Amino acid sequence: MIAQSSVDEVMSRASIIDVVGQFVRLKKRGTNYIANCPFHNEKTPSFNVSPAKGIYKCFGCGKAGNVISFIQEHEKLTYPESIRWLADFYKITIKETETSPERQIQQQAGEALRILNEFAAKHFHETLMNTEEGRLIGISYFKQRGFRKEIIERFRLGYNPEQNDAFYQAAIIKGYSKELLEKAGLIKNRNGSYFDVYRGRVIFPIESMTGRILGFGARILKSNEKAPKYINTPENELYIKSKVLYGMFQSRQAIGKQDECFLVEGYTDVISLHQGGVENVVSSSGTSLTEDKLRLIGQLTRNLTILYDGDAAGIKAAIRGLDMALGQSFNVQLVLLPEGEDPDSFIQKSGAAKFHEYVKEHKQDVINFRLQVGLQDAGNDPVKRSKLVNEVAESISRINKAEDFSLQNFYIREAASKLKVDETGLVNLVNKYIRDRVEQENKPKRRDEAIPEPMEEPMGEEQFHKPSSDEVQEWQLLRILIEYGHLAYEGYESVAKMIEERVDPALLDTQLVGKLFNEYFDHYTHFGSTPEIHYFVNYPDPTIRQTLAQLLHHDTEISLNWKAKYGIESVSDSMMYVNDVDSSLSYFENKKVIVLLEELMQKLSTETDPLKQARMQMKYLELKKMEREILKRHQPVVFKSSKHK
Repeated sequence: MIAQSSVDEVMSRASIIDVVGQFVRLKKRGTNYIANCPFHNEKTPSFNVSPAKGIYKCFGCGKAGNVISFIQEHEKLTYPESIRWLADFYKITIKETETSPERQIQQQAGEALRILNEFAAKHFHETLMNTEEGRLIGISYFKQRGFRKEIIERFRLGYNPEQNDAFYQAAIIKGYSKELLEKAGLIKNRNGSYFDVYRGRVIFPIESMTGRILGFGARILKSNEKAPKYINTPENELYIKSKVLYGMFQSRQAIGKQDECFLVEGYTDVISLHQGGVENVVSSSGTSLTEDKLRLIGQLTRNLTILYDGDAAGIKAAIRGLDMALGQSFNVQLVLLPEGEDPDSFIQKSGAAKFHEYVKEHKQDVINFRLQVGLQDAGNDPVKRSKLVNEVAESISRINKAEDFSLQNFYIREAASKLKVDETGLVNLVNKYIRDRVEQENKPKRRDEAIPEPMEEPMGEEQFHKPSSDEVQEWQLLRILIEYGHLAYEGYESVAKMIEERVDPALLDTQLVGKLFNEYFDHYTHFGSTPEIHYFVNYPDPTIRQTLAQLLHHDTEISLNWKAKYGIESVSDSMMYVNDVDSSLSYFENKKVIVLLEELMQKLSTETDPLKQARMQMKYLELKKMEREILKRHQPVVFKSSKHK
């Protein structure tokens, strides 16, 4: 188990901007940062990061939390694994406390595949660099490809010997089970005998965006018609080929810095381009583009340039995935390399300067590229040309009309001219594809059409589930206490002291709010100071962390349009927090009065004793007076639902 002192050190050192910035391209907006959400596909950024509070929140999908929960969610790690990841990132030595044998077994089972992959990568690399067979065969092959030692080490390239079970024997000696080795795709069982899957092959470790080994690609070196040239790790919990891009770990910083990603097909293309000085490049590893692969790229840039080596079959297969990129508002460009060249050979012959020059001169957008390739293939065949018209219309329909109206119109005119078809007819065909797709996307929703939409809550701005009764106001009261409790308030020592005096904890019906409210003031009493916001952001309970991250990450910036449209001026930060405190407290107090009035009215409607009726009526008048005083005291506050019904 990780010692608490190590957890505290990690939390004190970890910057949410540093960590999240490893995975998404952050842009500063005011005091916060925004980005496209890494947890769901979106075209405009709704993912917000607050460095002051150490939390993130997506206003699109609702994901929220602190730096640890981000790593947990993004990398699919447990809480202890996330602490270790951050410790490794910041070069912090973790201190361990004693762990029970049962807990050790449980931890080992959860991390076994990752540990095995790391062992295998290290073993293959050492075999390549430090054994006679590795140097004679593996290093010789890489030298033929023009790879230098430093690039071999950067990509952790390896070699598995010809011997039938060299790796298997090494792994068994280290204590790895046959079952785990088979699951990882490193060995196979044939009639009771185990052999290495990658024997006689050079190894390309496939890493996640953070450098974890997900699996391997392996190329055979001897001519063998019965064996495939390349083989990959079978899919498992770590390696899912639709979610993997080779070279992302080595390329992520260059992609973000240059705001462009080159996409190639093979492992050696990525390595050669890196060696040649072009580092913003990843490989699809011979598989088509998927939403998950685009999501990985989209975290860093929306500019995607695809390099093709001119193979007609490869181009046609790849083009099918480009509509998806258009639909996600990528700026997709394509470059067809000279005949007989691939990115690997081209960069080695020409160098980085000529590579960039060629790319700049030969970039084409998706639609024009598709028209060029399609028209060459169709010739004068009317059936093929008709099919091409439909394919191009479907591609154009993927362009977001609301965001890129002029671009869509431009492509319609361009395509109609080159295809020699009526422009109005092409517009109708494009609109038909849009309607068909919208209808298809809405089909699952029709089952739920009978379910009424939930009513909007008055404080729904931070709504993370449908609250009941006055739960929203109680959460907002807790929010201002956590955010502003340490600040001054007129007539009181602080906001916290004012709330402590004005709010009876017994009025809090929401159990979790009451727990945190009391915990806040217990800390205040014990230490003589209000707890810092990080006390709650890094709360041990993950459910509470998620809830508070949702609650505390709210947009307080006034739109620039409001001044022109409504005459509303932005106020100073000091005035803003006072208004926020007054507003939230007024909502809370007013809601409580309304609830008491409703309860009193219900009792009054069934009460038959005249004396009790008179007392209730007096109480009713007192509550109404309190309601008027609250409204009078906080005149600037606009009550959205204070009217008693």
